[in-house]
Amino acid sequence: MTETLRTEQPWSTRSWRDHAAAQQPEWPAAPLAAVVDELAAVPPLVFAGEARSLTESLALASEGKAFVLQAGDCAEAFSAFSANGIRDKLKIMLQMSVVLTYGTGVPTVKIGRIAGQFAKPRSSPIETREGVELPTFRGDMVNDFAFDAAARAADPQRLMRGYHQSASTLNLLRAFTKGGFADLAQAHAWNQDFVTSSPEGRRYESLAAEIERALRFMSACCIDLDAEFQLHQVDLYTSHEALLLDYEEALTRQDSITGDWYDCSAHLLWIGDRTRQLDGAHVEFLSGVGNPLGVKLGPSVEPDEVVALCKRLNPDAAPGRLMLISRMGADHVTERLPAIVEAVRDTGQPVVWACDPMHGNTFSHSSGLKTRRFDDVMRELRGFVAVCHAADVWPGGVHVELTGEDVTECLGGGDRIEDADLESRYETMCDPRLNARQSLDLAFQTVELLRG
Repeated sequence: MTETLRTEQPWSTRSWRDHAAAQQPEWPAAPLAAVVDELAAVPPLVFAGEARSLTESLALASEGKAFVLQAGDCAEAFSAFSANGIRDKLKIMLQMSVVLTYGTGVPTVKIGRIAGQFAKPRSSPIETREGVELPTFRGDMVNDFAFDAAARAADPQRLMRGYHQSASTLNLLRAFTKGGFADLAQAHAWNQDFVTSSPEGRRYESLAAEIERALRFMSACCIDLDAEFQLHQVDLYTSHEALLLDYEEALTRQDSITGDWYDCSAHLLWIGDRTRQLDGAHVEFLSGVGNPLGVKLGPSVEPDEVVALCKRLNPDAAPGRLMLISRMGADHVTERLPAIVEAVRDTGQPVVWACDPMHGNTFSHSSGLKTRRFDDVMRELRGFVAVCHAADVWPGGVHVELTGEDVTECLGGGDRIEDADLESRYETMCDPRLNARQSLDLAFQTVELLRG
């Protein structure tokens, strides 16, 4: 472990246990210990060198030389695991990346909320239905969505199932991103049938045709396109909220090259708005791993708290180490965020500023379903970009919950999902996601905002 990652007190993979750990399930002790031992012996999901490569890319984003797209499911589900589902999420991320890169002129750093995003923090540990109280659903890696006592009991074996599903997902993603599917010449093929006829789909098709013409022009100029690997494959990194600390500890490994410790469950881990306590277990644990980190910042956070978190998690102000993800809500972003951005800017911390315009804009619909309005999502993004521009910092990324499927979970957008449509294809087990058309719409509008 190098000095650059040490905290004031000696850090170890277990030192988080001396701190208050929020949002942890009530695991049965003996079964948990057995599963943790098993996880500690399995191969890592990602490698330290990959995490370092992501840090280098994020360093560019902190300098205004790249833009981060972090996207994927609210919470992955065991029941929804399929090759087609993984492929369709990758398709929409590739489409959005093309739009962002072509429109901004800087590379897009692609980070999926995938291969590990199985657990969710909850506002209450208890759910009540018709007078019956049971533990709340915390994601498939903890318990089951069904509302009965056996299903809602925390089951450590689910940690192992989450690990194996993550490994399978990563295998397929690596095959797609390195095996020809992500070739830029395939840009037309990424557009799904139900998107193609929409205004967003037609706009994307026009962009793909421009790229195709540009490739033909370069080939005509005797440029060897086959030798340009960047045109034929992409780097897709994984991320999830580092919520279940027993799981994260078990998958933490010491790098044989540098001696540093890396959480090998994902390339990037983030700390949620509910677990960012400076003296809490999550901050303690992640302060000692070498991965790039994210921190979600809700409207209750104060500028001095954020400055203290930066010093705690990135004491040497290393570029690419830290991404601060604003999730203020459309009604609060221009009021709450400016003082925070200015305070961090004045410390000289080279952070990546990103916006999560989803979580602060969730509300309960009259149908009882949770939803978001696309207009609110874009209103928060507009506010975020305006705040960053006013503070002379680069609005370096967007963090969204989306799916490549034709769902009706968020209202509005180019296909004008209305209240009456909400229940027709509402499939999420947790928070509502943008569908592919809405996601493309967001990408095009983000480019326009960044151009300013």
